[in-house]
Amino acid sequence: MPTVSDILSFLDTLAPPSMKMEWDNVGLLCGSKSASVTKILVALDPFEDVCLEAEGWGAQLIVTHHPLIFDPLKNVTEDTSVGRCVRLLCRSGISAVNAHTNLDCAPGGVNDCLARRLGLSGTRVITPMGTDAQGREWGLLRMGEVPQQPLEAFLATVKERLGCEGLRYVSCGKPVRQVAVGGGACAGGIFEAVAAGCDTLVTSDVKYNQFWDAHDLGLNLIDATHFATENPVCVYLKEQIAAAFPEVSVKISETHRDCMKFF
Repeated sequence: MPTVSDILSFLDTLAPPSMKMEWDNVGLLCGSKSASVTKILVALDPFEDVCLEAEGWGAQLIVTHHPLIFDPLKNVTEDTSVGRCVRLLCRSGISAVNAHTNLDCAPGGVNDCLARRLGLSGTRVITPMGTDAQGREWGLLRMGEVPQQPLEAFLATVKERLGCEGLRYVSCGKPVRQVAVGGGACAGGIFEAVAAGCDTLVTSDVKYNQFWDAHDLGLNLIDATHFATENPVCVYLKEQIAAAFPEVSVKISETHRDCMKFF
């Protein structure tokens, strides 16, 4: 039976920790490397709903994109959500592993999943930061092509394929053809996208001034929410882990949803 260490080592081949940003916190953040694993719950976030679902299902491991612990903890008590999650996981013998910015940058990771979900072809890294063991370029933003279409048609595609309740966007008056994508908070990449010849960028967590910057630079900018732009990677994680460890039951969380709503 595989252990947490075996799963972690495999995830490190998909998203090597060397690809993470310096400020990030990835890997095993709670639990024991030697614990045996028969059930793995995959989710975008290790929030309380996910931890409770893992406990109820009898999972020994949760694998998420976002880290359980990001800022340094001064205590682990019932007074905070993180504290309650850590206490629950420890009490139930559940380990927590995550791949965050390393999975954003890795070939096949968050941004390749987003590009694929949106139907981009010829997908490539905009600003390569290196090559992996297979000689593939890795980096944060991706770009690719879609059949030329009005922005309104592409907005409908984004909303439908990502399951968004709503989109924020700015139009620069151009049709959509060359599309850049950056799951999560990648609006800082608007200048890279423009320099690469893109007419559109799909990302999230866009600030007011960034919409204006995009408008002035001649870039269609679409904010499709943090959850929706990153959640497609959960399918990838589930498929990859299940294929590598067929003796382990792997499923995507059935309870975790985006807490942000549109009125």
